[in-house]
Amino acid sequence: MRIKKLLVLGSLILLVLTFSLAFARGALGYYPLPLPRVRMLASWYLYTTLNPQYTNFTAMSPVAVAAIVWDYRGLDTLFETAVFFLAVVGALTLMRGVTLKSVLNNANNKDNNYGLSLISKTAARLLTPLIIAVSASIALHGHLTHGGGFQGGSAAAVAPLLVLVIFSVYFLLSRGISEKPMFMLWTAGLLGIYLTTLAAVFIGLLTGLNAYVFQNQPKFDAPVGLPAQISGTLISGSLFFLNIFEYLAVAGEFTLVFILLSMPEEVVKSFISGETYE
Repeated sequence: MRIKKLLVLGSLILLVLTFSLAFARGALGYYPLPLPRVRMLASWYLYTTLNPQYTNFTAMSPVAVAAIVWDYRGLDTLFETAVFFLAVVGALTLMRGVTLKSVLNNANNKDNNYGLSLISKTAARLLTPLIIAVSASIALHGHLTHGGGFQGGSAAAVAPLLVLVIFSVYFLLSRGISEKPMFMLWTAGLLGIYLTTLAAVFIGLLTGLNAYVFQNQPKFDAPVGLPAQISGTLISGSLFFLNIFEYLAVAGEFTLVFILLSMPEEVVKSFISGETYE
């Protein structure tokens, strides 16, 4: 059996190395050179994402994707976030009544009788803070590199998911990472997104100037704008804050869903089957 596993592992390694070598040698063929001109809309995005000379058009972000998602087409992203919000609300509605206390009471010994081996738990303790650090870096640099709040929040949710698999849901809940704190984290992220989208409007009301929802830098008829830099560090106006709040919202809601999905079946059934309707 061990020889068979070694042969399978060796075959996979050989397959990966063979394909890598083939692709490096041009097995996929040669791509044609890019056309000298791009479409007008694409050219406009590339020209204005980071162009301080055109302050009325630029988003002051070196990443065109971040500028499109949170500036040029910010309302699309807001509606996508709203759809995700409603989906999680639906999951919470289905699981209403399942409390932290009921789940913990279902465990005889929360730390010792559940989870994987000691080696797995030790590795998880080392990896969890690294996952959080990398996810925060992805979110904080979302206006500078390809990434952002959603990608960072998704990566951050891997940490509690790792704890759920290796230590068990009882361990996670007993450490205070339960549905209520995650709901508060999620709500804080959504509230931050809402306030950031209206930041320019609030500034306009205080200064008596015209401003728009999701406005980042000044426009021709709306001279209000958020600072593109702080102490010489580029933050791209509202993009930095939107990525941070999206990071908190996504991390909170993904973790919340993971906790709900890991609830013991017998506990969930005891609450759902006991409900009555008038």
